[in-house]
Amino acid sequence: MANYVNTVLGRMPTDAMGPTLIHEHVNFGFAGWYADRTVAPFDKKASFDRAVETLTAVRESGVRTYLDATPNDSGRDVRFLKQVSGASKINIICATGLYNEAQGGSAYFKFRNALPFANAVEEIQELFLKEITEGIENTSIKAGFIKVATGDGTISSYEEMVLKAAARVSKETSVPIITHTHGGKLALAQADLLISQGANPSQIVIGHMGGVSDIDYHIAVLGMGVYIGFDRFGADMPPEKPDSENISCILKLIQRGYVQKLVVSHDYTINLLGRQVPQLLAHLPNWYPTHVFKNILPALKTRGVSHRQIEEMTVDNPRKLFEGE
Repeated sequence: MANYVNTVLGRMPTDAMGPTLIHEHVNFGFAGWYADRTVAPFDKKASFDRAVETLTAVRESGVRTYLDATPNDSGRDVRFLKQVSGASKINIICATGLYNEAQGGSAYFKFRNALPFANAVEEIQELFLKEITEGIENTSIKAGFIKVATGDGTISSYEEMVLKAAARVSKETSVPIITHTHGGKLALAQADLLISQGANPSQIVIGHMGGVSDIDYHIAVLGMGVYIGFDRFGADMPPEKPDSENISCILKLIQRGYVQKLVVSHDYTINLLGRQVPQLLAHLPNWYPTHVFKNILPALKTRGVSHRQIEEMTVDNPRKLFEGE
């Protein structure tokens, strides 16, 4: 397995990752945000300054590596990420990937797949592979992981295409996959589909599992050999559960011996593309990407979690994800 990772500034040894936030966003926009640019244009300077200020605070809280889980159809801008990484002195690992059918840019590949001479799974696979091995768009910046997502209910045929392509590319490149679930739903189905297509379970994070407080469900997912993410700390609104319930779940899972498969984060967006929603942030005062290291980890320590166990969740497990352990 690889002992390095592609960051937006180039290749980095995995043992240099240090404390890591596994699932965050610098810029994120729901597909179609660009249609509103007359009213809500993208202010690059203000967004850059905000990102650098935020990530400098994140670095000062102890974090060294920040995974930007923004997929290709949700406003990913790797040139912007490179500039922000250089200015904030934090390692940023960007993704290749596609969001779920309901909230992503699914129309294009659905159109491609309807053509009698096209195979969208192969085309998506080609896209992911090229962005990992050669570079994104016309840059030398390479993706370090694959981001995929499913919605509510069942995995759609479109989402199945994306997950199949991701699994096959992950198998070929040993690059990990990080998923978005809707409040933890479809976690078992995601893991089963990815593994059935050849992905290494030790290189899969099933995300947003804090949306479910059922420990037996968590253990069933962990039983497939994957990592699970309690990665929406501070986002205390449905379908997510309060931080207190997430902390309780982590404590129970650690007590049952699963600390080696847990990762933590916020899924925070520094710059929301399109119109802003200050009311949302006012309602979520703890949804900020220093919250885990400043508040959640100390709270876990007061409940008996050791310094070593904290290191496993924040340093060892992210590193092992990229190394395939």
